[in-house]
Amino acid sequence: MHAHENRRMFERFSLPAMYTALSVKTPGSTRYRLDGHAYDISEGGVQFELDRGLEPGTAVVLRIELPRSFGSSADERPVVVHGNVVWKDESEPGPVRMAVAFTRFARKADEARLKERIGRVAGGRRAA
Repeated sequence: MHAHENRRMFERFSLPAMYTALSVKTPGSTRYRLDGHAYDISEGGVQFELDRGLEPGTAVVLRIELPRSFGSSADERPVVVHGNVVWKDESEPGPVRMAVAFTRFARKADEARLKERIGRVAGGRRAA
């Protein structure tokens, strides 16, 4: 068990990894230069993979394209969020898994869009 698993403040929701594209902009970069896939998301962070790992503590900007199947809404634009890498796991061959804790959303609309979609998923699960 990893130490990071016990520090969650928000419930995480699984995403269809191969269908949840994520792009990363690192410090000093004006463009999103790294592409990967998200595995799960919450109001406070996201777990994802990239072809190369980023060191814990690295500040990033993420553009997350939530799939239609995840709390579908009329507004399907990507969510843009700022955060810091909190852990990385290079123990498996292939892409590197890591997690980012969100520090702020690019716009209030991004925060509202993510919360709305999480609410739809959470509400649907409770109804089952």
